[in-house]
Amino acid sequence: MSVAAILKAKGASVISVKPDDSLRAVVEVLSSKRIGAVLALGSEGRVAGVLSERDVVRALASHGADALDRPVSDYMTAEVVHASPSDSVEALMEKMTHGRFRHLPILEGGRLVGIISIGDVVKRRIEDAVHEAAALREYVSTAG
Repeated sequence: MSVAAILKAKGASVISVKPDDSLRAVVEVLSSKRIGAVLALGSEGRVAGVLSERDVVRALASHGADALDRPVSDYMTAEVVHASPSDSVEALMEKMTHGRFRHLPILEGGRLVGIISIGDVVKRRIEDAVHEAAALREYVSTAG
């Protein structure tokens, strides 16, 4: 199974912000869209960083409510690990586990084509396990 299969099922829609948006504005986006992370896109739509709920908590712990008036670029992760549509889901899970993050942008030829969360991966793995179990039951019932 590839990353492309997950993207095809979930769609390629990505919620993004600008690095100079205030943390307050981004918190509102996270809340209203009910998402756990957002990509900060710079010039020409390039990924400049990612800001997660964890980053918001760290910002508030370090700077209190004043953090909300500062730009996303002060708190986002600028060194963004990414995957490509041709990557296997196993490789994707390894990157997520090793980096301890739950959202991974998907780039193809340097261009953003989607984002996958650990929830998307778990959903796909469960669907695959259900289909495999059904196929095995069918095989056993017809072979007996």
